[in-house]
Amino acid sequence: MASLDSFNAKSSFSVDGKTYTYYKLDALTDEMGEILRRLPYSLRILLENLVRFEDGVTVTREDIAALASWRPSGMEEREVAFRPSRVLMQDLTGVPAFVDLAAMRDAMVELGGDPAKINPLQPAELVIDHSVQVDAYGSSQAFSRNAQLELQRNRERYALLRWGQQALSNTQVVPPDTGIVHQVNLEKLARVVFDAEQDGETLSFPDTVIGTDSHTTMINGLGVLGWGVGGIEAEASLLGQPSPMLIPEVVGVRLTGRLHEGATATDLVLTVTEMLRKKGVVGKFVEFCGAGVSSLPLPDRATIANMAPEYGATVGYFPVDAETLNYLRFSGRDETRVKLVEAYCKAQGLFRTDDSPEPMFTDLLELNLDDVVPSIAGPRRPQDRVPLTQAKSSWRMNLEQLLSSNPNVDKDRLDAWLNEGGAAAPVSPFVLSGNPDDDPFLTVTTDKGFSLGHGAVVIAAITSCTNTSNPAVMVAAGLLARNAVQKGIRTKPWVKTSLAPGSKVVTDYLVEAGLMPYLEDLGFYLVGYGCTTCIGNSGPLDQPVEESIEQFDLVVASVLSGNRNFEGRIQSLVRANYLASPPLVVAYALTGHMYFDFETEPLGTDEAGMPVYLRDIWPSRMEVEEAIRQSLHSEMFRENYLDVFKGDDTWRSLDVPTGEIFAWDAYSTYIRKPPYFDGMTMEPLPPREILGARALGVFGDSVTTDHISPAGEIVKNSPAGRHLTENDVPVAEFNTYGARRGNHEIMGRGTFANVRLRNALVPGVEGWFTRHLPDGEEMAIWDAAMKYREEGVPLIVLAGKEYGTGSSRDWAAKGPKILGVKAVIVESVERIHRSNLIGMGILPLQFEDGQSVASLGLTGEETFDIEGIAEGLVPHKRLAVRATAADGGVKTFNVICRIDTPIELDYYEHDGILPYVLRQLAKG
Repeated sequence: MASLDSFNAKSSFSVDGKTYTYYKLDALTDEMGEILRRLPYSLRILLENLVRFEDGVTVTREDIAALASWRPSGMEEREVAFRPSRVLMQDLTGVPAFVDLAAMRDAMVELGGDPAKINPLQPAELVIDHSVQVDAYGSSQAFSRNAQLELQRNRERYALLRWGQQALSNTQVVPPDTGIVHQVNLEKLARVVFDAEQDGETLSFPDTVIGTDSHTTMINGLGVLGWGVGGIEAEASLLGQPSPMLIPEVVGVRLTGRLHEGATATDLVLTVTEMLRKKGVVGKFVEFCGAGVSSLPLPDRATIANMAPEYGATVGYFPVDAETLNYLRFSGRDETRVKLVEAYCKAQGLFRTDDSPEPMFTDLLELNLDDVVPSIAGPRRPQDRVPLTQAKSSWRMNLEQLLSSNPNVDKDRLDAWLNEGGAAAPVSPFVLSGNPDDDPFLTVTTDKGFSLGHGAVVIAAITSCTNTSNPAVMVAAGLLARNAVQKGIRTKPWVKTSLAPGSKVVTDYLVEAGLMPYLEDLGFYLVGYGCTTCIGNSGPLDQPVEESIEQFDLVVASVLSGNRNFEGRIQSLVRANYLASPPLVVAYALTGHMYFDFETEPLGTDEAGMPVYLRDIWPSRMEVEEAIRQSLHSEMFRENYLDVFKGDDTWRSLDVPTGEIFAWDAYSTYIRKPPYFDGMTMEPLPPREILGARALGVFGDSVTTDHISPAGEIVKNSPAGRHLTENDVPVAEFNTYGARRGNHEIMGRGTFANVRLRNALVPGVEGWFTRHLPDGEEMAIWDAAMKYREEGVPLIVLAGKEYGTGSSRDWAAKGPKILGVKAVIVESVERIHRSNLIGMGILPLQFEDGQSVASLGLTGEETFDIEGIAEGLVPHKRLAVRATAADGGVKTFNVICRIDTPIELDYYEHDGILPYVLRQLAKG
């Protein structure tokens, strides 16, 4: 749509004789003053978006003026409407989006409208990368076997995606076994600057993106502004709805110095994550500045930008500069595109140099890259960085906490063991079950002839978009593997090793450098091109390992080069999970356990019997850079992405439904028509008070979307596992929750089903349990929710701080909707999850400052009345809550309605964003 252009910003520039139209921000300078030239680069992109879409309704002149006159402090909260250039999806979040679009087409027909109106109005790009699972590993057949199993398990899902590719316009799908969505975005999909024909002109504008994966922020490293949203919000954006947001605060991070020898981009990003988590940047933009930025190659910037969700920011932005242009050329972009990017960004004031004036920021932090040291992070959170020199002592303290929480442990024996510094053996278990007369310090010997104990590293995975996009750390891992093999050091036999790169370019340069044979010699065979271990698709452990862990209740560990290590995410039997650089993943595979000091303890001995330390095999920076120069070529990108949307013969031969309306299979256990539009009328019902509600769960702090949303493997005795068994699905074909996201019947049963979830209504119990009230019967959360539904009882959830942190999973909101949750009352809630709850018609409520479940003396056994809804909601309205105990005692308190913007209020009043959009489209 054409802009009203009330500031007369429309202008033009030329590249190689071609004229491009654009909306020039300098046109606002006369009216807004010089402050415009000191805006953070990320806000300049938002400002251009408003100027280009000014329509007097969703974007007004006053909105533009408010953003153009942004100040580091004293800003009033103001909502603006953002319209991204494109929407990016991966298959776990893309499948439910396609399911919803198909269901909306059905609902549109029922409302008497045209189903073709349910169609992406801007580029929709989906990369299938989250469905490959590490079943086979440690052999040259691992990749082909895993790819074969992936297709067998996901044929129904992939048929839906193929249908969407054909039936929905403006939609592109990258087939499986190609790469991880964020790396494919970095290497191929991102334009940095768009050009589009409009009214006989070629309009140029910044490439902006929202994605259904929180790590969409990785593209910020390339100068593209983008962030993760819920699948629900992304679907609305695809259908032409603006994405409402408050004008953000922008925290600057000034980088100085250079990384020293031995420090990697992974160490840097773990340091940044720790620093920014301590600062508190949730809901804010983070923008990097300073001369140190110029010392960082593009993949290092992408690594830092990738983990914005882990440090809590909406984005972690690096402006376009000369390094951006170098990367675009090297990764195979057309020279015309590169010239357009340079010309546009310089004309628009979006091109950074070391001489550029430093922008104004809400706050400014400084990080000297010289201070970054080798590190890991864990065992539960990405921000819990541990310098490698302290890893052994840190593990000991964490083990104490993990063991102390187990009711079966003998506390006296534990105290004695800890006071003695632990056992002297390299792997030192503390047996928690079995014969109490047994020596608790003995290791567990398997029938394979090796011993396991607490701290055994049972998974070592080079995986995830964070690091496999970065040649420096990948080549370093290969060189370290080569050096270890040449010294005679080998991986421990209980470690499940895997290599899952983000793109085929990675294996190309590892092969070219001659490093793949050494990685394979240590067990790091290619298992797939996709997000595997990091998303919970780590697959089963070897049977002797699983049996030992279960029999003796061992606390074992994983080490992975990913970005997520939340409890219960990586593998259900692995309680401690650590993030590390790819070379450190290899190093931990060589040690086989966490109770190890790399500085003082040798990895083993060489053929001469001499001790070999990590420092002896760690490659120098010069070695790494030389190997990259010789093995990584621009042609590799061009060749691998030449026909990226085409797929192989198997993909193209899939049996695909045709037509505007999707043909639902009544017997499918993967794809089911969702109930969100059942009985929908053209006008919404007025909101009502929530009366007589029961608490489905009472949770503590840091309940993540990994705890709420179904993820990872489907456990046989879980509600979802029982449902599949009842539908004659054998356990071997359960697949993962992620693969079954298109089936609301599975996903509802998997909501709040994390094996490590702790619900205060069932103290001392972990997993998917609660108590039905008032009878107090303990049962699965799903079963209790269904019983409450039969009784006509609405449900709420009580929780503490940082509720809903983690990936931008729509099912963390859709699942509670299926269960019948009407509201959540928490101390604080993460941005994306809050938005998603509203998008599903669930009311996010926040305790007033200083109040909590504990301070108010709530048990969760009360009945709850939430009043003030029916009389009319406004953003941030205070609502009254009355909690009535079984003995008749009443406690009243106020909560803050975390509907933050008027458009969110519209969504809530329509019982969700999708019904709202559907009604608007049906009315024309």
